[in-house]
Amino acid sequence: MTSLASIHQPASSGFKVDISRGERIGRVSSEWFSRPDDERFLSLTELHDTVRSRAERAHARTIESAAIRVEATRDNAERLELVVPGQRRAIAPTHWSYGQLCSLVGAPATYMRQLPAPLAAINLQHGLLNHRAELVKTLEMDDGRLELRAVTGPEYGRIWDHELVSAVMKIAGNGTGDTMWKVPGVLDWATMTHNPFVDITKDTTTLYASDRDVFLFLVDDTHPIEAGRLPNGETDLYFRGFYAWNSEVGSKTLGIASFYLRAVCANRNLWGTENFEEITIRHSKFAAQRFAHEAAPALTSFANSSPAPFIAGIKAARERLVARKDDDRETFLRRRGFSKGETGKVIEMVLSEEGRPPESIFDFVQGITALARTKTNQDTRLELEGKAKKLLESAT
Repeated sequence: MTSLASIHQPASSGFKVDISRGERIGRVSSEWFSRPDDERFLSLTELHDTVRSRAERAHARTIESAAIRVEATRDNAERLELVVPGQRRAIAPTHWSYGQLCSLVGAPATYMRQLPAPLAAINLQHGLLNHRAELVKTLEMDDGRLELRAVTGPEYGRIWDHELVSAVMKIAGNGTGDTMWKVPGVLDWATMTHNPFVDITKDTTTLYASDRDVFLFLVDDTHPIEAGRLPNGETDLYFRGFYAWNSEVGSKTLGIASFYLRAVCANRNLWGTENFEEITIRHSKFAAQRFAHEAAPALTSFANSSPAPFIAGIKAARERLVARKDDDRETFLRRRGFSKGETGKVIEMVLSEEGRPPESIFDFVQGITALARTKTNQDTRLELEGKAKKLLESAT
């Protein structure tokens, strides 16, 4: 097993991994596919400077919704602008904040965008004058012209994007290898070797930010963790990883997910994932306090924790034999809520991947997660993965 004391002696070559086990998680890959170049950053410092700069130019306040005037712009009749108390200049809504404004007054944003600006302004004005909540919270930014970045309910509890990035920097430095936490390397499919040393480019980075959110993914892939042996006698290696996300304008919650994984491929799918844990915080009234007292400490705790409990859990699951005969295998799964068809498929998965029928809890967990990977329906897949996780936890 690689100890935490070895973090100053990173590997000089790649690691042979077996990605046929555990879960495949596509969340990071979805981010990677959807981000244009101007939303990709090559270091945490660069990312932090960008999101901190826009926060410094922004101003949040609570105003009466009935005091807002919506008008078509004088120089472009197809665009809207808002006139709000305390501002001498009109404010232009972004695509995102326009959708929020429509939602607040109960108007369908897609339909409103199809209307001529003067007609859309009349409808929005009517909605604001009759807004039951009476108050709204705006986030305005002066970037040469006044821009409305967000409009939310008055109880919205904003966590700034730069606050999340700062919390990550406390454990990950620049995210480029100055600490053990870094942008991940890449799996070589030809040799099934995960190479942790890959240049950080716009194509390989996993540090992202847009005008409405921030997302980052880091791993410690130079210090593998040994957790038992594969059927062929080779070491079963894992790495620690986490990703985090936030939106200071209300497009999503704040969240942090931590896990152990076996590899990251070029399009940023996570392979062979185990022990997935997630914390989410809604931007409600006390969100900032929850971030300070729950999410940030949890991130630090995971970063500094020993992998010993994870290894012990895997070892216990490998050693705990629960079925030696076919009848035992079927009974074991049926008692845990699996249908007859699912039971047969789980056993077949283990036979196919291990060359023998399942005997230990670990065998059954691998069979269940393998079956989950074949499901295209997300709810079905998550249900199976949840059963696998519960079973693995029962071994300790």
